[in-house]
Amino acid sequence: MEQFLKELKAEAESLGIDLFGVADLAVAHDFIQDQGGPVPASFPRAISLGMRLTRGVVDELFRHDDINVLNPYRGVYRAVNANLERAALLIATRLQQVGFRSYPVPAAERTDSVRLCAAFSHKAAAHLAGLGWIGRSCLLITPEFGPRLRLTTVLTDAPLPTRVPLSNHCGSCRACVEICPVQAFTGRRFVASEPREARFNAPLCDEYMRSREQHLGEGLCGLCVYVCPWGQREDIGLMRHARSWTVETVEENLEL
Repeated sequence: MEQFLKELKAEAESLGIDLFGVADLAVAHDFIQDQGGPVPASFPRAISLGMRLTRGVVDELFRHDDINVLNPYRGVYRAVNANLERAALLIATRLQQVGFRSYPVPAAERTDSVRLCAAFSHKAAAHLAGLGWIGRSCLLITPEFGPRLRLTTVLTDAPLPTRVPLSNHCGSCRACVEICPVQAFTGRRFVASEPREARFNAPLCDEYMRSREQHLGEGLCGLCVYVCPWGQREDIGLMRHARSWTVETVEENLEL
Protein backbone atom coordinates (compact mmCIF):
# COMPACT_ATOMS: atom_id res chain seq x y z
CA MET A 1 0.00 0.00 0.00
CA GLU A 2 2.99 2.31 0.33
CA GLN A 3 3.24 2.69 -3.45
CA PHE A 4 -0.50 3.28 -3.79
CA LEU A 5 -0.28 5.91 -1.07
CA LYS A 6 2.51 7.67 -2.97
CA GLU A 7 0.37 7.64 -6.11
CA LEU A 8 -2.61 9.13 -4.28
CA LYS A 9 -0.43 11.84 -2.72
CA ALA A 10 1.13 12.70 -6.10
CA GLU A 11 -2.33 12.93 -7.67
CA ALA A 12 -3.52 15.20 -4.87
CA GLU A 13 -0.50 17.48 -5.27
CA SER A 14 -1.11 17.67 -9.02
CA LEU A 15 -4.58 19.00 -8.16
CA GLY A 16 -3.18 21.82 -6.04
CA ILE A 17 -3.35 20.13 -2.64
CA ASP A 18 -0.68 21.38 -0.23
CA LEU A 19 -1.04 18.92 2.65
CA PHE A 20 -1.89 15.21 2.53
CA GLY A 21 -2.11 12.70 5.35
CA VAL A 22 -3.89 9.52 6.40
CA ALA A 23 -5.56 9.06 9.77
CA ASP A 24 -6.52 5.98 11.74
CA LEU A 25 -10.02 6.89 12.96
CA ALA A 26 -10.36 4.10 15.54
CA VAL A 27 -9.54 6.35 18.51
CA ALA A 28 -12.21 8.84 17.43
CA HIS A 29 -14.94 6.35 16.53
CA ASP A 30 -17.36 7.35 19.31
CA PHE A 31 -16.85 11.06 18.61
CA ILE A 32 -17.47 10.54 14.88
CA GLN A 33 -20.55 8.41 15.58
CA ASP A 34 -21.99 11.01 17.94
CA GLN A 35 -21.37 13.90 15.56
CA GLY A 36 -22.26 12.36 12.21
CA GLY A 37 -23.95 9.02 12.76
CA PRO A 38 -23.23 5.53 11.45
CA VAL A 39 -22.09 6.37 7.92
CA PRO A 40 -18.87 8.29 8.69
CA ALA A 41 -18.28 6.08 11.72
CA SER A 42 -18.23 2.99 9.48
CA PHE A 43 -14.91 4.00 7.88
CA PRO A 44 -11.61 3.08 9.59
CA ARG A 45 -9.40 5.53 7.67
CA ALA A 46 -9.50 9.14 6.55
CA ILE A 47 -7.41 10.87 3.92
CA SER A 48 -7.02 14.47 4.98
CA LEU A 49 -6.41 17.11 2.31
CA GLY A 50 -5.36 20.68 3.02
CA MET A 51 -5.01 23.71 0.78
CA ARG A 52 -3.56 27.01 1.88
CA LEU A 53 -5.40 30.32 1.79
CA THR A 54 -3.79 33.16 -0.15
CA ARG A 55 -1.38 34.89 2.19
CA GLY A 56 -1.92 38.43 0.88
CA VAL A 57 -5.66 38.21 1.49
CA VAL A 58 -5.35 36.79 5.01
CA ASP A 59 -2.73 39.42 5.90
CA GLU A 60 -5.39 42.14 5.47
CA LEU A 61 -7.88 40.62 7.91
CA PHE A 62 -6.79 42.92 10.71
CA ARG A 63 -9.12 45.35 8.87
CA HIS A 64 -11.93 42.85 9.27
CA ASP A 65 -14.66 45.53 9.45
CA ASP A 66 -13.93 46.59 5.88
CA ILE A 67 -16.14 44.85 3.32
CA ASN A 68 -13.43 45.43 0.70
CA VAL A 69 -11.21 43.13 2.76
CA LEU A 70 -13.89 40.55 3.53
CA ASN A 71 -15.04 40.13 -0.07
CA PRO A 72 -11.65 38.86 -1.34
CA TYR A 73 -11.42 36.60 1.72
CA ARG A 74 -14.81 35.11 0.92
CA GLY A 75 -13.77 34.65 -2.70
CA VAL A 76 -10.57 32.80 -1.78
CA TYR A 77 -12.45 30.78 0.83
CA ARG A 78 -14.99 29.58 -1.73
CA ALA A 79 -12.43 28.91 -4.46
CA VAL A 80 -10.23 26.85 -2.14
CA ASN A 81 -13.24 24.86 -0.92
CA ALA A 82 -14.24 24.15 -4.52
CA ASN A 83 -10.77 22.90 -5.41
CA LEU A 84 -10.64 20.74 -2.28
CA GLU A 85 -13.95 19.15 -3.13
CA ARG A 86 -12.84 18.44 -6.69
CA ALA A 87 -9.64 16.83 -5.43
CA ALA A 88 -11.55 14.80 -2.84
CA LEU A 89 -13.94 13.54 -5.50
CA LEU A 90 -11.10 12.42 -7.77
CA ILE A 91 -9.23 10.73 -4.91
CA ALA A 92 -12.44 8.98 -3.83
CA THR A 93 -13.03 7.84 -7.40
CA ARG A 94 -9.52 6.44 -7.61
CA LEU A 95 -10.03 4.48 -4.39
CA GLN A 96 -13.31 3.13 -5.72
CA GLN A 97 -11.71 2.08 -8.99
CA VAL A 98 -9.32 -0.25 -7.18
CA GLY A 99 -12.04 -1.79 -5.04
CA PHE A 100 -12.13 0.24 -1.83
CA ARG A 101 -15.05 2.07 -0.28
CA SER A 102 -14.71 5.83 -0.32
CA TYR A 103 -16.77 8.77 0.87
CA PRO A 104 -15.75 12.37 0.09
CA VAL A 105 -16.93 14.74 2.80
CA PRO A 106 -17.76 18.27 1.55
CA ALA A 107 -15.22 20.92 2.48
CA ALA A 108 -18.00 23.34 3.43
CA GLU A 109 -20.67 21.26 5.11
CA ARG A 110 -23.85 22.90 6.35
CA THR A 111 -23.64 23.36 10.10
CA ASP A 112 -26.11 21.78 12.49
CA SER A 113 -28.13 24.81 13.64
CA VAL A 114 -28.53 23.39 17.13
CA ARG A 115 -25.10 21.93 17.89
CA LEU A 116 -23.29 24.43 15.61
CA CYS A 117 -21.06 21.78 14.11
CA ALA A 118 -20.80 19.88 10.83
CA ALA A 119 -21.52 16.17 10.47
CA PHE A 120 -17.79 15.41 10.32
CA SER A 121 -14.78 17.22 11.76
CA HIS A 122 -12.12 17.83 9.11
CA LYS A 123 -9.92 19.26 11.86
CA ALA A 124 -10.07 16.05 13.88
CA ALA A 125 -9.15 13.96 10.83
CA ALA A 126 -6.27 16.28 9.93
CA HIS A 127 -4.97 16.20 13.50
CA LEU A 128 -5.08 12.40 13.57
CA ALA A 129 -3.38 12.37 10.15
CA GLY A 130 -0.39 14.23 11.59
CA LEU A 131 -0.95 17.46 9.66
CA GLY A 132 -1.16 19.71 12.71
CA TRP A 133 -2.57 20.19 16.20
CA ILE A 134 -5.71 21.83 17.59
CA GLY A 135 -4.87 25.30 18.89
CA ARG A 136 -6.54 27.45 21.53
CA SER A 137 -8.69 28.84 18.72
CA CYS A 138 -10.04 25.31 18.09
CA LEU A 139 -8.52 25.61 14.62
CA LEU A 140 -6.03 23.18 13.14
CA ILE A 141 -2.55 24.72 13.35
CA THR A 142 0.00 23.37 10.85
CA PRO A 143 3.78 23.92 10.83
CA GLU A 144 3.59 25.05 7.20
CA PHE A 145 0.68 27.50 7.18
CA GLY A 146 -0.57 27.88 10.74
CA PRO A 147 -4.38 27.96 10.52
CA ARG A 148 -4.32 29.64 7.09
CA LEU A 149 -5.80 26.75 5.16
CA ARG A 150 -9.00 24.88 4.42
CA LEU A 151 -9.51 21.15 4.79
CA THR A 152 -11.53 18.30 3.39
CA THR A 153 -11.62 14.57 3.98
CA VAL A 154 -12.03 11.34 2.04
CA LEU A 155 -13.23 8.49 4.24
CA THR A 156 -12.14 5.03 3.13
CA ASP A 157 -11.59 1.42 4.15
CA ALA A 158 -8.31 1.21 2.23
CA PRO A 159 -5.62 -0.07 4.64
CA LEU A 160 -3.30 2.84 3.93
CA PRO A 161 -0.32 3.57 6.20
CA THR A 162 -1.25 6.19 8.78
CA ARG A 163 0.68 8.95 10.50
CA VAL A 164 1.09 9.93 14.16
CA PRO A 165 -0.64 13.10 15.42
CA LEU A 166 1.61 16.06 16.15
CA SER A 167 1.87 17.31 19.71
CA ASN A 168 0.63 20.78 20.61
CA HIS A 169 3.16 23.53 19.88
CA CYS A 170 1.22 26.67 20.77
CA GLY A 171 3.42 27.12 23.81
CA SER A 172 2.27 30.04 25.97
CA CYS A 173 0.86 31.96 22.98
CA ARG A 174 -2.63 33.40 23.52
CA ALA A 175 -2.83 35.67 20.48
CA CYS A 176 -6.04 34.08 19.15
CA VAL A 177 -7.68 34.25 22.59
CA GLU A 178 -6.86 37.91 23.06
CA ILE A 179 -7.83 39.14 19.58
CA CYS A 180 -11.31 37.57 19.55
CA PRO A 181 -13.83 40.46 19.57
CA VAL A 182 -16.31 38.53 21.74
CA GLN A 183 -13.82 36.50 23.81
CA ALA A 184 -15.24 33.23 22.54
CA PHE A 185 -12.12 31.23 23.48
CA THR A 186 -11.38 30.25 27.06
CA GLY A 187 -7.66 29.79 26.43
CA ARG A 188 -7.60 26.15 27.50
CA ARG A 189 -5.33 23.82 25.56
CA PHE A 190 -6.97 21.07 23.53
CA VAL A 191 -7.73 17.87 25.41
CA ALA A 192 -9.58 15.26 23.36
CA SER A 193 -11.62 14.01 26.30
CA GLU A 194 -13.02 17.46 27.09
CA PRO A 195 -16.10 18.89 25.37
CA ARG A 196 -15.64 21.72 22.90
CA GLU A 197 -17.38 24.03 25.36
CA ALA A 198 -14.35 23.87 27.63
CA ARG A 199 -12.41 25.79 24.97
CA PHE A 200 -14.90 27.55 22.73
CA ASN A 201 -18.25 29.31 23.15
CA ALA A 202 -19.68 28.46 19.72
CA PRO A 203 -23.04 30.24 20.23
CA LEU A 204 -21.23 33.47 21.12
CA CYS A 205 -19.11 33.25 17.95
CA ASP A 206 -22.19 32.39 15.86
CA GLU A 207 -24.10 35.36 17.24
CA TYR A 208 -21.21 37.66 16.37
CA MET A 209 -21.06 36.30 12.82
CA ARG A 210 -24.80 36.83 12.40
CA SER A 211 -24.50 40.43 13.59
CA ARG A 212 -21.73 41.04 11.05
CA GLU A 213 -23.92 39.58 8.33
CA GLN A 214 -26.66 42.04 9.23
CA HIS A 215 -24.40 45.10 9.44
CA LEU A 216 -21.74 44.37 6.82
CA GLY A 217 -23.48 41.91 4.52
CA GLU A 218 -20.71 39.39 5.26
CA GLY A 219 -20.50 37.11 8.29
CA LEU A 220 -16.84 36.17 8.12
CA CYS A 221 -14.35 37.42 10.71
CA GLY A 222 -11.02 35.58 10.42
CA LEU A 223 -9.07 37.40 13.14
CA CYS A 224 -8.00 34.13 14.79
CA VAL A 225 -6.77 32.91 11.41
CA TYR A 226 -4.90 36.17 10.77
CA VAL A 227 -3.17 36.55 14.13
CA CYS A 228 -1.63 33.09 14.65
CA PRO A 229 2.20 33.37 14.62
CA TRP A 230 2.53 30.03 12.86
CA GLY A 231 0.79 31.55 9.85
CA GLN A 232 2.29 35.02 10.05
CA ARG A 233 5.90 33.86 9.93
CA GLU A 234 5.71 32.07 6.60
CA ASP A 235 7.99 34.75 5.18
CA ILE A 236 11.07 33.40 6.98
CA GLY A 237 11.19 30.52 4.55
CA LEU A 238 10.38 27.76 7.00
CA MET A 239 6.96 26.70 6.00
CA ARG A 240 6.99 25.09 2.59
CA HIS A 241 9.59 22.58 3.77
CA ALA A 242 8.81 22.70 7.49
CA ARG A 243 8.45 18.94 7.73
CA SER A 244 12.13 18.53 6.89
CA TRP A 245 12.78 20.41 10.15
CA THR A 246 11.82 19.28 13.60
CA VAL A 247 8.74 21.07 14.91
CA GLU A 248 10.86 22.14 17.88
CA THR A 249 13.27 23.96 15.56
CA VAL A 250 10.40 25.78 13.87
CA GLU A 251 9.02 26.69 17.29
CA GLU A 252 12.36 28.15 18.35
CA ASN A 253 12.44 30.33 15.23
CA LEU A 254 8.89 31.50 15.91
CA GLU A 255 9.95 32.52 19.44
CA LEU A 256 6.84 31.03 21.02
